[in-house]
Amino acid sequence: MSEKSTKELADILGKTHLSEFDQYCKDHKESMKAGKDMFSIYIKNILSEKGMTQQTVFLKADIPERYGYKLLSGEKHTKQRDVILRICYAAELSLAETQRALQNYEMPMLYAKIPRDALLMIIFNERPGSIIEVNALLKENNMAPLRTSGSQD
Repeated sequence: MSEKSTKELADILGKTHLSEFDQYCKDHKESMKAGKDMFSIYIKNILSEKGMTQQTVFLKADIPERYGYKLLSGEKHTKQRDVILRICYAAELSLAETQRALQNYEMPMLYAKIPRDALLMIIFNERPGSIIEVNALLKENNMAPLRTSGSQD
């Protein structure tokens, strides 16, 4: 069974009787996974579509492999959005895909009214180079670079 969009689920719910709720949950379990599992599944699906390995993404993101694998397996959790942004950028996610990944990890999406977030949104759209170049752009604009996993909670 493939994952259904929110609109598809909403359409189905519009025709679902209260007594059918349990069956609805069973039938659409894959689409309704929440939290870190959803993030992991989402990223792994994108990597598979792009033919990228997790190892390559962690290297490009400048995140220790063991830490990255633990994040994607759900064994570890980070409270630092920058780590998730590093993974998204290294995995060559579009801005829309990145926003969804952040949502799936239950983190705030990039917000256009916050200057650093606005610059990051442009960076995800234009893809200027490596994480090192992204951090250089942030520093040039007097903004904090994307933190590494060494400074995480």
